Amino acid sequence: MNEACHTMLDGEILNATKTNYPLHEAVLYGDKVLTAKFSKRLSCAIKHLPLRVRFRYEYDTMKALEAGVSKDPTLVLDGKIFLEGLVSAEEITKAFEELV
Repeated sequence: MNEACHTMLDGEILNATKTNYPLHEAVLYGDKVLTAKFSKRLSCAIKHLPLRVRFRYEYDTMKALEAGVSKDPTLVLDGKIFLEGLVSAEEITKAFEELV
């Protein structure tokens, strides 16, 4: 897929060709506009890191509440709330750098 910053597609894997990198599962909860903005920032912020991330979007408010999500948008990574709100690309990079 495109290496440039872009809005991630549902089911897309960032760094998909780097099969030696660990694969994380991410769900972006929220409305379509905010999750699209978040995913574009995220694709820019972490594409250089040694990890792969498969993205899904969830726009259903009830499913978000069931997952413990209270802010729009929220990134749930590997089943745990990871980032809440429309954070900056710098904050996204820092959070993922701490993960790897």
